[in-house]
Amino acid sequence: MTIKSFLPAIAWLVVSIFLLTIPGNDLPHSRFFDIPFFDKYIHLAMFFLLTALFCYPFFYADIDESVIKGWFYRVSGYVIAYGIIMEFVQKFLANGRSFDLIDIVFDSLGSIAGLLIVSTVYNKKIGPNRNRGRNQN
Repeated sequence: MTIKSFLPAIAWLVVSIFLLTIPGNDLPHSRFFDIPFFDKYIHLAMFFLLTALFCYPFFYADIDESVIKGWFYRVSGYVIAYGIIMEFVQKFLANGRSFDLIDIVFDSLGSIAGLLIVSTVYNKKIGPNRNRGRNQN
């Protein structure tokens, strides 16, 4: 597992920082965005993807299964903390943005959903005989 395996996650982190700090009136407007709670769904999806992308490199790490699962939980916690920090950045540093507690809830739900999906996929990858999908012939 190298830094290269985390590049998609790092790229998405940079994109999310940009999207969360761009002034609200600079965002494009379309009737599509008028869907009720649309921004909350965007927060959920952004943080789901961020959690999944940072967890994915651990799928192929040659370390104990319990350590990998521990990292999944840490990643989710870090992503939730990032969401909270970004709300305060929006409140104090980003022009045209404001603090929204419900955004934190949806950020957290997205990260937890990412954790659950990643954990489920990882558990299926391991398989009942713990062979991590490798051919054991």
